[in-house]
Amino acid sequence: MPSILPEMSIEESLDVTFIYSVADQLPAGTPLIRHRPFRAPHHTISHAGLVGGGNIPKPGEISLAHRGVLFLDEFPEFGTRVLEVMRQPMEDKVVTISRAKGSLTFSANFQLIAAMNLCPCSWLGDAKKGLWVWACCRYKYQKRISGPILDRIDIHIEVPRVDYEKLSGDRVGESSESIRARAQTARNLQQARFMNPNHRISNNGSSTDIVCNADMRAATPYCV
Repeated sequence: MPSILPEMSIEESLDVTFIYSVADQLPAGTPLIRHRPFRAPHHTISHAGLVGGGNIPKPGEISLAHRGVLFLDEFPEFGTRVLEVMRQPMEDKVVTISRAKGSLTFSANFQLIAAMNLCPCSWLGDAKKGLWVWACCRYKYQKRISGPILDRIDIHIEVPRVDYEKLSGDRVGESSESIRARAQTARNLQQARFMNPNHRISNNGSSTDIVCNADMRAATPYCV
């Protein structure tokens, strides 16, 4: 995903650099981050580690993935509370952490990609072994992810078993460079389409440019 996403603008690079500087994670010798972040926390992460926290609040993984990708592998294995705290940031694109001395707001405009097996044994949907999967086992496993979280994920894709013959074939796939070029063209068209200053999202007093289709859904009341 990082290899096919459009390159960051200067404004986006500054946004990301600010966050990493506050989190004390700015790489040495890198005054400006020019590549989109890719964060892949382990499923044992706490909710504070994901959204941010501490006595002196610092950005969490969703903020460190700002303008980039947050990849959550083994999605149902994350704690229920950990997943539920993402609901508001995924809509507002910011996360506010309140403490007795005040509150801090961090940007959290990230692209979420989650991967999961359909059941604990991973055989559900398999043409050869899927018949052995108990329906109740599948139901309990998938119910670990709430409906509101699933509603916030726009694309759901099932990936079936791939035969060895297809994996071992000599067919050459499309390069990341050509896919990125198409993604950049689409992004440029989208930005030109919404050059009107009225086409912006208002979130808690802040505003964000519409740069992709996901932003259009949140900005519908503000578009003319």
